Amino acid sequence: MLQEKILYLISVYGYIGIFLALVFGIIGLPIPDEVLLTFAGFLVTKGKMDFFWVVCIAFIGSIIGVSVSYMIGYCLGWPFLKKYGKYLHIDDRSFYKTEKWFDKYGKYAIVIGYFIPGIRQLNAYYAGITKRPYMRFAFYANVGGFLWVTTFVTLGVFVGERWEVWVQSFHRLAVVVLMIICMGMGIYYVLRKKSK
Repeated sequence: MLQEKILYLISVYGYIGIFLALVFGIIGLPIPDEVLLTFAGFLVTKGKMDFFWVVCIAFIGSIIGVSVSYMIGYCLGWPFLKKYGKYLHIDDRSFYKTEKWFDKYGKYAIVIGYFIPGIRQLNAYYAGITKRPYMRFAFYANVGGFLWVTTFVTLGVFVGERWEVWVQSFHRLAVVVLMIICMGMGIYYVLRKKSK
């Protein structure tokens, strides 16, 4: 099973394993990023890793992952993704879904999108393909990446041995919370438009 192989990679190669897994996970390979980060937090409680270094290495991996994805989108564009996207689990439906999400919520989509598997990967490609300014995109991507990394590593530290159960619960809770946030933002946007 892929998840077990990834966790084994982290156990054996430590920080390098975390770094590589996050870079390739954000580029689009089917790597369970949240599971990886929570497991790393669990390893902190066992004294096998240091919290500060886990967060730093994971954050750097996420920055490089989104930057590479952005550059692929920017340089090669939609025709490339249309042809080879299936290898990165990207299709027309998921891309247009991201487009609607991005147009509706803009910069918030980049930050919040980190907590949604699939959106996290596609945000960077979409920003590159549509030629959004890199520095502006990178600022919000880095904020989102730092919050995402810190949240899941800290979760792993707090829940310890029960980290697997909590990852599943967190995913369900995150979906509900994000739906509420999106609905709230949508209502706010409509009311604001009407008041103008």
